[in-house]
This record gives sequence, C-alpha cells and structure tokens, in this order.
Amino acid sequence: MNTDAAYVIVGASLAGAKAAETLRQNGFDGPVVLIGEETERPYERPPLSKEYLLGEAGRDTIYVHPEGWHAEHGVDLRLGARVTGLDIPAHEVKLADGSRVGYARLLLATGSTPRRLTLPGADSAGVFYLRRVGDSDKIKAAFAAVSRVAVVGAGWIGLETAAAARAAGVEVTILEAAELPLLRVLGREAAQVFADLHRDHGVDLRFGVTVTEITASGGRASGVRLAGGTHISADAVIIGIGITPNIELAEQAGLKVGNGIITSAALRTSDPDIYAAGDVANAYHPLLGKHIRVEHWYNALHQPQTAALAMLGQDVVYDRVPYFYTDQYDLSMEYAGYTEPGSYDQIIFRGDVQQREFIAFWLGGGRVLAGMNDRQAATGKPTRWEESLQERGAIDPRSTVPLLDTLPAPCRTEPTGRPGSASSRLTTEEATRPAVPVRLG
Repeated sequence: MNTDAAYVIVGASLAGAKAAETLRQNGFDGPVVLIGEETERPYERPPLSKEYLLGEAGRDTIYVHPEGWHAEHGVDLRLGARVTGLDIPAHEVKLADGSRVGYARLLLATGSTPRRLTLPGADSAGVFYLRRVGDSDKIKAAFAAVSRVAVVGAGWIGLETAAAARAAGVEVTILEAAELPLLRVLGREAAQVFADLHRDHGVDLRFGVTVTEITASGGRASGVRLAGGTHISADAVIIGIGITPNIELAEQAGLKVGNGIITSAALRTSDPDIYAAGDVANAYHPLLGKHIRVEHWYNALHQPQTAALAMLGQDVVYDRVPYFYTDQYDLSMEYAGYTEPGSYDQIIFRGDVQQREFIAFWLGGGRVLAGMNDRQAATGKPTRWEESLQERGAIDPRSTVPLLDTLPAPCRTEPTGRPGSASSRLTTEEATRPAVPVRLG
C-alpha cells in the first residue's frame, strides 16, 4: 500500500462532506479526495421534502459548506465523477473516465436510491421520485402547474410531499398498501395521529390498496389504477415506496454486504482499510447489540465523523441513539430510539394526543425503547430521553411523575447549527398529566 496515497471518500453527500471536515478538524494534512456523481456540491436532503420544496428556503441554504470551503481546506472535490469499481489489492478507486485514484483509507458514503415502480406507465412523464435537489425542483414546478396529485406510499417522503402539495393548493390522494401511514415504523396508535393530520388538511387517504398501473395520456401521467379497477385521476404522481442502499461497489469488490455494507461499530468494513457510513452502512450498534441500518439525516450527519476518526486510527465506536424528525403542516415531530415490529409491547402517551401536543414512549420489557414528541425547542444539547436510552434506563408505566421531571422539552440541532425556537407548545399542566398506556394485542 502507498502510505502517501489519499484518504478517498466516495459519495459527495452530507456524510461524505462531514467525513472530510472531520479529517481536517483532527489534524490530517494529507490528501483528501471527495468524489461525487452529482454536479452539485454536497447538500442536505431533509429540506428537499420540507422547507425547500415548500419554497420557504432558497437553494443556497441546503449546502453543507460554503462554496469555497473545499478549496480552502485542501479537499479535492470531484463532482460529476462516477466510481465504477474498487481495486482492493491495488488500493485504487476506478472512475468511469478510465482514471484511477489511489487510497490509503477509503470511505464508502454511497447512499441509497429510491425504489422504483415496475408497472405499466411508471416511466410516463409526470411521475416523480424524490432524492436529489433536481427532483425537488421538478416536483415544486409540478405543484405550481397541476391541480391533482397522487402520492404512492405513505412513508415519511410521501407524507411530507403530500403536505407540501396541500400547502401549494393542490388536491392530494395518498395510496398506501398498509392500513395506516408509517404503520411498521410507529405502530397503530401513533400512525393514526398522522392519518388524522392529513385528513384534517383535506387529503384523500386510501389504505389497503394495490397500485397496478400508472395511467397516461399522450405519454403523460393521468392517474393511478388500483387492483379492482378503481381509477384515481391525477395530473402528477409521486412515488415514495422506500429506498435501496447502494451496495454495488462493495459487493463487486467482495466486501461483506447484507441490507447495506456490513461494518463494525467503528464503521470498518470486512476490509481493514475501507469504511462505510450513512444510508449504506449496516453497522453494529453497541447499545442495541445488533447491526442496524438507519436512513435518516442524523445518522448521515454524525456517523461519518466516527468513521473519519477510525480512519485516523482512533479507538472509537458509533453508539448514538437513532433520531429523526418530520415537519408536516403545522406539526413538527421528533423521534429518538429504535424499535422494530414486535419489539415493543406498550406505548405510553403524555399530553394531548387529539391536539397533537404529546410525548409518546415505546416500551419493551418495562424499558424505554424510543420516544416521540411535538418538536418545538432546540438547545443543541442531547435530549434527556436520549441519555436515558443510552443508559438503558427503565420506566414504570404506571408512573405519575410529572413529565417535565423526566423529560425536558425536546431538542435538535439544525444541520447548519442554527438553533430553533426555545419555546414549547406542551404546557406544564399537560406535561404533568398521568401516563395513558396503550397496550398492544
């Protein structure tokens, strides 16, 4: 191995950019090469379905670093460059133009790709997927030009784009195979909150349905046909049925893969000089005692920092509690923790669920596995429930301890470090109500 070779990062995304930043912040003065297939410099993805899509934030707000940052910090940013393979014995990355880049350490931050519908009409004009900033631009333009939109999939992307469409005055129909939105993620009780939210904002929700065709007229989408023959008219169709990790490079190179690229808690792959972070990493989580792959901004923000330190030889592990947030209409919710279907046996709500001003806990074996709350405060500090989850603390479901004594107003740090409002809608009176347990059958 050429010890003078670069530290190479494949994926000029949030994860890739934060890894490069961490290398420089921790004294690495060797060559750093950041390679991205897109022509845009690294940017944040959450705004693409939130404030950027709504037209509330300009393009300049989505970028991870200012335009001149990479040159100022000696990061060789190569945009519009596609990596086609890894030559592990030679410690080289192969690019589509035939060139090669040698590496001493390599980070794969290759992200993920939206799952695509393979149905008649799915390739018609007016059918959209949301992953890149250009996708968000096209959807925003569609909202300004159409009157009816069908959204296939009631996950986070589907719900947030539906909310943006309603804000633009567009009629929306959501089509979902499950009985409720986010059912696998949140469980029936919390999922109902989001169903009610969208109904209250005039969305036509169709649950338990199967899409069989995207109908088209003149090559442009005209609606969606369901099993049984029902036709939903629409001028545009947005597909949000999940994402698939981009493991092709790792798999072709013989790295261990399985629902992503398998890594240790230090984000090291089956090759000691190659690391992975972000959507693509199926990393061992010390707190949970198993491998998990997390597809959220918080993970892409923090995980590559651990990977970069490990690349520098530091003894580190990534053990942050998974976290995500969503903004839909006037509701902002954040969630910390990790649950899977069947892994919890009880949900406790505190506050006013009908007013959507509450905190919910997912419990398993009498221990808090996760929590979700109305997100109205941001202090830049860890939430206390993250700390309690980190300590694997137990909670008594019958407890009438005031909520504010156990869990202060939630918080998060914006991707750019800008703090949010310091106020909270959840009043002391609401927060001190006894727990309302919901037992699952």
